[in-house]
Amino acid sequence: MPPIPNLAPDIDLATRLFATLREKTFDGVGITRDAYGPREQLAHDIVRAEAEVLGLEIQVDGAGNMLMTLPGADRTLKRIVLGSHLDSVPQGGNYDGAAGVLAGLATVAGIKQAGLVPARDVTVIAIRAEEAGAWFPVSYPGSNAALGRLPESALALRRLDTGRTLEDHMRESGFSPDYVRAGTAVLGPENTAAYLELHIEQGPLLEAEQIPLGIVTGIPGSRRLRAARVLGEYNHSGTTPRRFRADAAIALAELAYRLDEFWADLESQGHTLVVTFCVLATTEEAGFTKIPGEARFQLDVRSINRASLDAVYDEMARLIASIEARRNVRFELGVETGSQAAPMDPLLQSGLAAAAQALGVPQRALQSGAGHDAAAFAQAGIPSAMMFVRNQNGSHNPHEEMRMEDFAAATSVMQRWVVDFT
Repeated sequence: MPPIPNLAPDIDLATRLFATLREKTFDGVGITRDAYGPREQLAHDIVRAEAEVLGLEIQVDGAGNMLMTLPGADRTLKRIVLGSHLDSVPQGGNYDGAAGVLAGLATVAGIKQAGLVPARDVTVIAIRAEEAGAWFPVSYPGSNAALGRLPESALALRRLDTGRTLEDHMRESGFSPDYVRAGTAVLGPENTAAYLELHIEQGPLLEAEQIPLGIVTGIPGSRRLRAARVLGEYNHSGTTPRRFRADAAIALAELAYRLDEFWADLESQGHTLVVTFCVLATTEEAGFTKIPGEARFQLDVRSINRASLDAVYDEMARLIASIEARRNVRFELGVETGSQAAPMDPLLQSGLAAAAQALGVPQRALQSGAGHDAAAFAQAGIPSAMMFVRNQNGSHNPHEEMRMEDFAAATSVMQRWVVDFT
């Protein structure tokens, strides 16, 4: 498609909103926008006010997801959905999630300013509670609720900092847990042609290779242990010989070391995965002169390939049996949680690559290392895609960074793809 005069995303709008979000949700160290809490709601209010100025049609579903729609020429056609989330981890960065929502707004604002009417409705969605791992032990509660796929059991899960249930927080925020119970879907394959999410990369590859844009091939699945522990025996650290010890900390350290070695072996065989002991700790009862009688851990294993996840857990079971027998301890793994992997749609990937080429934006294909709402859309049967913008200083930390020229280039690709979409 030839260039369209005056067509460009409204990057000034996005820049201004980034600054407002940072100012209003800065916690003194980083950015905190708590899922189903007042700071997430404040972010939604800021974005909604801008959508109202743009004259977009606004709908908020029963779970609090906000849909902001630029009407298309043929409203009987399935819509395109652009977006991401507005919540954050505690003391996180300003771009994780918000970049996708603001890119969507900048895209539709630019289309409207150019005097164009898209062929079909273009909806920008601000999704609730994507950062569930930091707040609620469930994957993608907001997007799954919008898709009518959030199980009722999720309503009883407790927010990690408050101890109150998801249902309590939803009601307090003015939304309806009954919407979740009914399985009502505001989006689905019957009314959505495609979902596209822009996000900062969260890893170092694009920055290391000096490429501004990544087109995502897939989002990993996970197998997770959130409350596992090792039980041994507390005893005197000075008077207990090694052969009489049941040291929970050493047993856990052995598991972590040997599982890390197994991860290296899998990588040498061509597997792509990550294995992270997010927590390795003794309990408060441990003292300077005590042998640790209990240790706790959290484990997060991610891969697009389910066989890789299963290989790690199979090896862990073998290692645990051996360690228990030799070290006189007992492992209790607790409840396992996780999510399914989600490959991104090949046709949408090709369309984004074509748009990038037409605009002269360098790009490369890469897998996502983290989970994203695009996985929920793909698993619901909606063709889905993601773009990564390179960032500096990683993610989920106060020092997260992103160059606005890279954001502008990626948003231009998004806008070109929207206009070219048939």
